Amino acid sequence: MKNSVQRYGSVVGVKEGMVARYQELHAAAWPEVLAVLKRSHIGNYSIYLRQLADGRHYLFSYFEYTGDDFAADSARIAADPTTQRWWAECVPCLELLPDRAPGEIWSAMTEVFHLD
Repeated sequence: MKNSVQRYGSVVGVKEGMVARYQELHAAAWPEVLAVLKRSHIGNYSIYLRQLADGRHYLFSYFEYTGDDFAADSARIAADPTTQRWWAECVPCLELLPDRAPGEIWSAMTEVFHLD
């Protein structure tokens, strides 16, 4: 039985000089990667870019999960060879935040408001 929609937000930095590369990658996201996300019950996925007052660029992501086993679906995504190659292109663009959870790339954010 599926749960209601679970919403996830996260943040990560972008290395200096890598903003254009990250945007280029996502302007032509690989269809195979998108298909794995959809098969894993990930939808309404958005990534936003913002340069903050500290001069650094950050990415903010939001997606909705509609499955019933987020850990298993996340593991399926991580095990996918095409997704691994995609991450090999994307992750070098990122500046990981020091307080992220162990093993994570994106740092989770806490939802404080949602209008349904």
